[in-house]
Amino acid sequence: MQGLKLTNLKKSYGLIEVIHGVDLEIDKGEFIVFVGPSGCGKSTLLRMIAGLESITDGKRVNETPPSLRGIAMVFQSYALYPHMTVYDNMAFSLRITKASKDEIDQRVRKAADTLQLTDYLTRLPKALSGGQRQRVAIGRAIVRNPKVFLFDEPLSNLDAALRVKTRLEIASLKENMPGTTMIYVTHDQVEAMTLADRIVVLSAGKIEQVGSPLELYTRPANLFVAQFIGSPAMNIISAKVASVRDDTTTIVLGGGNTPTLPFALSSDQVSKPVHFGIRPEDLELCDPSEAVVKGNISFIESLGEVTILYVEVEGSKEPFVAKLAGIMSLERGSDVAFKAPADKLHLFDEAGLTLRK
Repeated sequence: MQGLKLTNLKKSYGLIEVIHGVDLEIDKGEFIVFVGPSGCGKSTLLRMIAGLESITDGKRVNETPPSLRGIAMVFQSYALYPHMTVYDNMAFSLRITKASKDEIDQRVRKAADTLQLTDYLTRLPKALSGGQRQRVAIGRAIVRNPKVFLFDEPLSNLDAALRVKTRLEIASLKENMPGTTMIYVTHDQVEAMTLADRIVVLSAGKIEQVGSPLELYTRPANLFVAQFIGSPAMNIISAKVASVRDDTTTIVLGGGNTPTLPFALSSDQVSKPVHFGIRPEDLELCDPSEAVVKGNISFIESLGEVTILYVEVEGSKEPFVAKLAGIMSLERGSDVAFKAPADKLHLFDEAGLTLRK
């Protein structure tokens, strides 16, 4: 298997269609992350690739039985045999395939060394921490020398500190297995942004956008991706196109502000409603005369390294959020004004598709 190709992949439960004709090509050695809200179909899609879910329609991912596909899966729950030692849990699948004792021992100890589990090989799962159990589950998959690694939210049962540590271990695993394709499901943006070569953003069983982490962050294809990628989410304000000249577009926001964006639209967009977007971290406090957006502070979160402001802005359905570095001497009820670099401004049409090419 040099890679993986999904063509018009569909899945239905009775009359309810949950995967709607997914097309995706994954290259050998890529680390792909599926992200999306709960119920978007990311775990179902992963299980279809593994052969744990039947495919309702479209071309088969692979007609080979799941056990012979060269695919190994790591689940959210560790699924370890409680009566077996770490060594025996990792060796179990190799014994089923009648591998020799020497080969089993070599593979288990190599995987244990990679995952820093050598000192725990004689322990039972109940004597391990959550992070160690998850590493055993990963090791059990590694010993099979899979062509494709599937991870289904493997860190969701860990506390914050263990999540960070185990995420770094998975990143190291990726570097140590450059020829192995890895597909990882998560709802955690930090995991997606730090691990992925490419991210697949899913919504309601459909792919919204595929791209590198920075591509999705800087050039979201639509409103859904713009507000799903990034934390806090991108601010969206209703606006209208005022004019299009040369290589710029001027819009009108609620409150009368008229920012100019460094790209031109077609002339038929003039006077049409649009959605204007700015990421919270791209904002700077400024004099009202320079402002792109003005408003009144409704709430302040002082986190030490950053200050997050929630601001009432005309034209914004939700509180406008600004993420500013350091500690700010501001009070609730104060009027504030913000500017942002022109190349950080986003514009979407009435249907939610990006107007910035």
